[in-house]
Amino acid sequence: MYRIIVILLLLVTISSCKNERSDASGYSTDTTSGATKKYDSLIYPEETHFKSIRQVTYGGDNAEAYWSFDDKQLVFQSNNAKWGVGCDQMFLMNANETFTDSIAPPMLSTGKGRTTCAYFLPDNKHIIYASTHLKQDECPDTPLKKDGKYIWPIYDSYDIFVADLEGNIVKQLTDEIGYDAEPTVSPKGDKIVFTSTRSGDLELYTMNIDGSDVKQITHELGYDGGAFFSPDGSKLIFRSSRPKTEEEIKEYKDLLAEGLVQPTEMELYICNADGSDLRQLTDLGNANWSPFFHPSGDKVLFSSNFEAKRGFPFNLYLIDIDGKNLKRVTHGETFDAFPVFSNDGKYLAFSSNRNNGGGRDTNLFIAEWRD
Repeated sequence: MYRIIVILLLLVTISSCKNERSDASGYSTDTTSGATKKYDSLIYPEETHFKSIRQVTYGGDNAEAYWSFDDKQLVFQSNNAKWGVGCDQMFLMNANETFTDSIAPPMLSTGKGRTTCAYFLPDNKHIIYASTHLKQDECPDTPLKKDGKYIWPIYDSYDIFVADLEGNIVKQLTDEIGYDAEPTVSPKGDKIVFTSTRSGDLELYTMNIDGSDVKQITHELGYDGGAFFSPDGSKLIFRSSRPKTEEEIKEYKDLLAEGLVQPTEMELYICNADGSDLRQLTDLGNANWSPFFHPSGDKVLFSSNFEAKRGFPFNLYLIDIDGKNLKRVTHGETFDAFPVFSNDGKYLAFSSNRNNGGGRDTNLFIAEWRD
């Protein structure tokens, strides 16, 4: 899931901005002028849903920050070379922490292979995540283009693991041949949803927290992934790139046979947690992805570039679960994605290119949310 960010960022021309640093005190320092100001300056004027905002990381690609069930900690992934990693690994942070290039949070993954999509388990003492480390110690290759088109590798070496907060793997949940990744946990604490190629296509599956009772819940051709449960655990929201024409179907199947997909045309779909009542939620064009339910369960927050003519910017949007009342939430000129509400609904963690000094770094931010 996370490697999509690299492909999508290739579509983004980064605009320059001031080089600022903020800390947990709620103030930021401009490293050029030395001036100190409230971190709310990171909020663009139109972003009325953000009461305040705090920058958490300063370097590398940082994304998919997910809250513990008690909202005290988050787990996220980063490839910050200054933290001693060569590709995406999992890190743990307290909800009020801020990290610089020289101060790394504790790493929970093995440091081997590539990881993606960590998520807390209900006990707040364990996480699940997908990793390729059983098949290779090194980072697997990441092809970005094929025949001039952006692609994303679907590594068949991904499996899903349970680790404690010391980084010890305590259980392997999947061992099927092929891609098993993108796991997230129901707020009810009873189910995990994940994406797998075990059927020959990229479909959604659910399983119990202990890995038992695996059930396939989507069955149509196309990449179904990045799924999240509603706050009451009754529904799922996910992204899909479903080919329609003969040419699209052939291209999709040919790429999948090589372990590749194209992530640039995706829409959102919603269904019951067992896969029933499946329907398409958006029909906007371009890439609509990284959806997450609003705490009410009546809306979905997601990232999209549907308003973009050149592939960028990506901003966050709200939409009702009946497909009505689409509303833009962020107003950047580059990249905002991976929105995740805290369980109490008070905060939103997301990834953004804002305040990156005009470079390509994607950092974590935590905003105080207001409806």
